[in-house]
Amino acid sequence: MLLEKLNWRYAAKKMDPSKAVPEDKVERIVEAARLAPTSSGLQPFTLLVVTNKEIREKIKPIAWNQGQITDCSHLLVFAAWDNYTAERINTMFDLVNAERNFTSEGWENYRKMLLDTYPPRDAQVNFEHAARQAYIALGLAITAAAFEGVDATPMEGFDPTALDEILDLRAKGLRSVAILPLGYREPENDWLVNLKKVRRAREDFVIEVK
Repeated sequence: MLLEKLNWRYAAKKMDPSKAVPEDKVERIVEAARLAPTSSGLQPFTLLVVTNKEIREKIKPIAWNQGQITDCSHLLVFAAWDNYTAERINTMFDLVNAERNFTSEGWENYRKMLLDTYPPRDAQVNFEHAARQAYIALGLAITAAAFEGVDATPMEGFDPTALDEILDLRAKGLRSVAILPLGYREPENDWLVNLKKVRRAREDFVIEVK
């Protein structure tokens, strides 16, 4: 079932602006991203769901004028932490302790190790690490969208500095890394819709180490 959905999906080039993705489907896609595994469970990114048409009109020119930005019904923006700080690390560790209602020596030692390792590192190194975690969530959001029968077009084709400014992300300690329009394809105006999906053959893609 899932593989069938993944074969069905493609990066839609033209979305139908008259068709909105139902909110329950959007919520399940967002929840899939929230449940993504991340290094040390820190979830070092935030997901913005942009439905405001005026804001999406501002984003379109700094995203190579790609029509999906404004034709989609929901634009997901994956924004990574700009840095790892003691406060951010402690917040997540404290949350785990509160939710599980216990602490352990091993867990607290692990906290100390991260506090001793991450905050002293260069901020760009930390941002790039956080961005890689955001991409895990992006992949799950794409998969969840396919499962829901929703078109999703992952994009890096935008000016992140400009997007950060439009969404005031730097003030929140965030930097944009990827965007994902959600909507429904408009087959009659999409040149890609009927083209065969092409991927490398398994023997060219997988190396078996036995």
